[in-house]
Amino acid sequence: MDAFTHRFDPTSLREYDIRGIVGKTLHGADAFAIGRVFGTIVARAGGGRVAVGRDGRLSSPELETHLVAGLVASGMEVVRVGCGPTPMLYFASYDQKADGAVMLTGSHNPPDYNGFKMMIGKKPFFGKDIQELGRMAAEGDVVPEAKGSSREVDVSATYIARMVQDYGGGAKKLNVVWDPGNGSGGAITERLVRELPGTHHVINAEIDGRFPNHHPDPTVLKNLAQIIAKVRETKADLGIAFDGDADRIGVVDGEGNMLFGDQLLVVLARDVLKAHPGATIIADVKASQVLFDEIAAAGGTPLMWRTGHSLIKQKMAETGCPLAGEMSGHIFFADKWYGFDDALYSALRLLDTLARSEQSLAQMRAGLPQVLNTPELRFNCEDTRKFEVVREVAARLDAEGADVSAVDGVRVNTPDGWWLLRASNTQAVLVARAEASSAEGLERLKAQLAAQIEASGLAAPDFSGENAGH
Repeated sequence: MDAFTHRFDPTSLREYDIRGIVGKTLHGADAFAIGRVFGTIVARAGGGRVAVGRDGRLSSPELETHLVAGLVASGMEVVRVGCGPTPMLYFASYDQKADGAVMLTGSHNPPDYNGFKMMIGKKPFFGKDIQELGRMAAEGDVVPEAKGSSREVDVSATYIARMVQDYGGGAKKLNVVWDPGNGSGGAITERLVRELPGTHHVINAEIDGRFPNHHPDPTVLKNLAQIIAKVRETKADLGIAFDGDADRIGVVDGEGNMLFGDQLLVVLARDVLKAHPGATIIADVKASQVLFDEIAAAGGTPLMWRTGHSLIKQKMAETGCPLAGEMSGHIFFADKWYGFDDALYSALRLLDTLARSEQSLAQMRAGLPQVLNTPELRFNCEDTRKFEVVREVAARLDAEGADVSAVDGVRVNTPDGWWLLRASNTQAVLVARAEASSAEGLERLKAQLAAQIEASGLAAPDFSGENAGH
């Protein structure tokens, strides 16, 4: 071992990635340490090649320099794929036969944030892996310093060609608006649409880490204002938006209505199930009951699983599931693709589905059963208390003989619909949601949820926000 040791700000070591505020909780020394320790982990597993990518944030080039230096100091052969979307880096790990991969991205966080998403082999690196990385850095538990190497490789053309290979298409020539949100998927989006039939309008394509046009989170309605206006102006069939690193997708139909993540998954699942009848389709615990019912109606086997992209990927590998998705807009295709979350590829598969369908996306959305639900409600609860509150609620519900799914927190089924309470894996908050077929039923579900939270000594969440219908 050499004299290397490093302590991370504890707030930066999160469940699914390492992330912080640049200059406050995240520095160049952290990036070097991640490279030094992650390189050690890869080396001890018998590997030697790590792929590295970065997003378009202003801090990303400098942090990448430190990250690569740490990997090289651990003897790694570093394959640098440059600025692009996170899924392109995941793709590069396959294309370049890498033993590990690190993406430097702040995802959909504000411009002063940045972070690191990692893969070891072809599996997500998260949870205990990240805590272990922190321990190894603090104890200086690294391989002796070595001299690795670094080279730049452009995989973008191969990535685009591989995606387009899965576009079968139909007779319909679609009119599509795209909004990469000034994130790192912009340049690839512009190149991808040139390979597709139909008419394409790309807005906010310039990669700009200041995100001057809107916050890069396509699951929040106010961030879709520009794309909705452009869809209406161009009379487009649909609009497709990405988050800051293009691993999450947001979609609006030709009438300017936002599709929630579970509604999008219904459209995609119906098509995938034609090729894979009876297949398991996974969705997270926050998804509408409509989704699970529609998967079953289409001949699939719905599986409700825990929220978190790393957890979903892990479960997909276990079950051999061809498609999965989350309310947050992470969509995972293992049908023809690699099983990682890729908003660009999901967009292409959506267009492929629509080009072969007699229905428009607006008609598909309108044809789904209409339900009422609350937005995702988040309320503060100490990290030391949040899981205990969920356990207390679960115990009371069990004593009452309630119909409960305990896959991730508690999801309670009643004749009115369902409500959910779970502890966030990444923040000191509890997350709640409710869904019913009627306004009166939704009020009853909210009252049940509030009563359980108050019974654990917390203030009930604020339900004053508008209920969303979908």
